[in-house]
Order: sequence, then C-alpha cells, then structure tokens
Amino acid sequence: MSRLLTERLSSGSALVITAGRSLSLKFCGVSLINNRRKFTRHSNYNEGLYPGHIPTTPVQKTLLAVGSGVAAIQNPYRHDMVAVLGETTGYLALLNLRDRMRNDPEGYAVLTERPRIRLSTLDLRQMASLPEGSFGREYLRFLEDNSVTPDSRADVKFVDNEELAYVMQRYREVHDLLHTLLGMPTNMLGEVAVKWFEAAQTGIPMCALGALLGPLRLNPSRLLSLVTSLGPWAVQNGRRARCVLSIFYERRWEQSLEDLRQELNIEPPPTLYNQSSKS
Repeated sequence: MSRLLTERLSSGSALVITAGRSLSLKFCGVSLINNRRKFTRHSNYNEGLYPGHIPTTPVQKTLLAVGSGVAAIQNPYRHDMVAVLGETTGYLALLNLRDRMRNDPEGYAVLTERPRIRLSTLDLRQMASLPEGSFGREYLRFLEDNSVTPDSRADVKFVDNEELAYVMQRYREVHDLLHTLLGMPTNMLGEVAVKWFEAAQTGIPMCALGALLGPLRLNPSRLLSLVTSLGPWAVQNGRRARCVLSIFYERRWEQSLEDLRQELNIEPPPTLYNQSSKS
C-alpha cells in the first residue's frame, strides 16, 4: 500500500509525496519525479528499514528539504514540516551524535535498548508522587503547565539508516526534557532558546535554521533578552554540556533536577529570565 504525505506550502500550492513500490513527487501539480523502479536487495533505496520508513533518493531528499524548509519558515509551528527538514538535512550530524552515544556507556545502553518516551511508556501516577524538585516531577509539571504531550512527536520516515533513524527519534522525544532541564517554557522565546542550545549541542542543520530565523518573530524586548542574556547562556551550555542524547532519562526520574543539571554541566537559566518567563 502506498503512503501519501501532502503539505500545503502556500495558497494554491502543494508538495505531494507518494511512496511505496512506486514513488512520485509533485510540486504545484507538476510531476518532479515519478520513479516506478522495482526494489531488490541490490536497490539503492533501502526499502523498509524500519516501520514507516519511506525510501528516497538524494535528489528527492533535496526537493523535500527545500519544500519543507519553505513551509517551516512560513509557519514555525508546522512541526510536521520541521520534522521532514530535520530528517532530510541531518545525516552528518546524526552520524556524529550516534558516535558520541556509542562512546558513552549510558548512551550505548540507550542505543542498545532503544527506549521510547510516550504516554504508553510513562507512569504518570508514579511521576506525580515523586518529591518536588525531582526531575520526573518537574517534567510532569512542564507537560501539565504547557498542555503538551510526548505523543505529539512524529515518527521518523526519511532517514535511510535504521540506527540513525532512532537517534533522530530520540532527539525529538527528549526535546521536552530539554525544556525541563533548561527551565524554558513553550512560548516563542523559550523555543528559540532551546533551539540555540540544540544547535550548539547537536549540529543538526534544522536546529541552526530555527536558531537563526526564530528571533525574527520576537518582539523588541524579548529579542534584547535573547541577544544579551538568554542566547549566550544557551549556546555556552549547549557547547559544554554532556551529550544530552546519552542520558537514560527513564532511569533518572527520581534524581533531583539540580543534581542532573550539575551532572550534565548545564547551568540554570539567567535569573532575569526566570522572573519574566511567564510574562
């Protein structure tokens, strides 16, 4: 059965990808690629490496990157397009992150056991019973205060390596944990600060693009806060912190948030931002 992904890029235009035994790519109704090649074990498409995988060629990935990039710039809250952009441009960064995880005992355990952060894997009742200040309790508070759910993270589709696909999935699923570690809300300023941290920490091009373009949506006072205080703090901590994908967070719920920050070499956010983050 074929799979269909449709994304409206602007009024009257659409990026349409149909993948399966045949793969076609259309933009504004014009067929860019229509490849009905049979897949064999010698094919370059690497079909079906993991559930939901959509094999694509380098040319198709380039077209996907351009189309999803345009859509993401127009609307940064289109998480589906941000996800496609990350998958189609992040290969080298994912290789580096995978190697960092392999060289860390805890990171290697994450790669081996492949935990998932979903509502189905979280014991919310147990997390709610944890002491105030514990990492698990603060993460649950973040989810409740910002009305978000870990199930909102899309599954990876366009990464043509099964292990790297998990690295990308893990990056997505720890994003809200980074909000908790960094003390950032989900408003635009908080999201941009997290993107600055992620860009410095992971090297994923999509994060760098978000860090570059996100400030354009801030009002003057918040832009000043980002440039003079929050941004430098985020970049400095992203560069010096331990690889955040190498932490088996599911085994750290009972640890205090402050202790975990110290272990990862992450400083609390600037005091000035703590006082005004909800404004």
